[in-house]
Amino acid sequence: MPLHIETPLIESRSLSSAGHCSVWLKLEALQPPGSFKIRGIGAACEEYSRRGARRFVSSSGGNAGLAVAYAGRRLATPVTVVVPETTSARARELLRQEAAEIIVHGASWHEANVLALSMIEESDAFLHPFDDPLLWHGHATMVDELARSMPAPDAVVLSVGGGGLLCGVIEGLHRNGLGRVPVIAVETAGAASFNRSLLAGQRVELEAISSVATSLGAKRVCERAFQWSTEHPIHSVVVSDHAALDACERFLADHRLLVEPACGAGLALAYAGSPVLAGFARVAFIVCGGATATIDQIREWSANAAEEQEDL
Repeated sequence: MPLHIETPLIESRSLSSAGHCSVWLKLEALQPPGSFKIRGIGAACEEYSRRGARRFVSSSGGNAGLAVAYAGRRLATPVTVVVPETTSARARELLRQEAAEIIVHGASWHEANVLALSMIEESDAFLHPFDDPLLWHGHATMVDELARSMPAPDAVVLSVGGGGLLCGVIEGLHRNGLGRVPVIAVETAGAASFNRSLLAGQRVELEAISSVATSLGAKRVCERAFQWSTEHPIHSVVVSDHAALDACERFLADHRLLVEPACGAGLALAYAGSPVLAGFARVAFIVCGGATATIDQIREWSANAAEEQEDL
């Protein structure tokens, strides 16, 4: 039995009005652990359990780690999550609620990931946050649901971090006969490794992540995500932290649902009436969610972003 739920698909009058098109929202923020991640990670954990895994190991203090912890509890399998020192107190508390063992190590995800990989034993399964075909296959189920629930969209808008969601959505489009539907891939400035890679014609690794949208903070997208750019129509868009944060607050007011800046990045296109939406009558937005940000944190980031804009 899948560990994810089938999420609602609703038309948003507020975003449709702002975006000058019919905006449909796939509400992945309503997944039990708070984000779309449970689709792919849940599927992977179930598969690793069938193969005999006796422990799940993750290196994410964000939504991927929460999904692993949730899956482990549901499957009665111990979970160890190695998180960097920057992981928020809220994220650590959510991991504890799922009974995961937490190890804090390193200043960045990359350092935490090295330690997590060094801990893997024969009976363990390592859950990568975004670079695993099992994850992409699981994420594609949201498009299976979308295809059953609405006429074919003219475009799909989603946020890009490491590229797992992008890979899953495009896989889902192709297996549902929607291989010509373009994807609008959105990142924030300071975390735009996909956009930089497209401009360079090869995968580029960022020196550092300077965006508040830390869920988009992969220094380099996975290889399959970059390959899709040569096989599927993809429009790459970069928005500011300020735009993403403003979208989070407006979305909370419009739909009573709090999402992280990583999700706000995609919603920002509609709220800004972005020209990239012109010509598309019906657009599906993947509301990917995010459980680790609070409204107080978002407002603090917004105040800081506004001050930085004034200083420019």
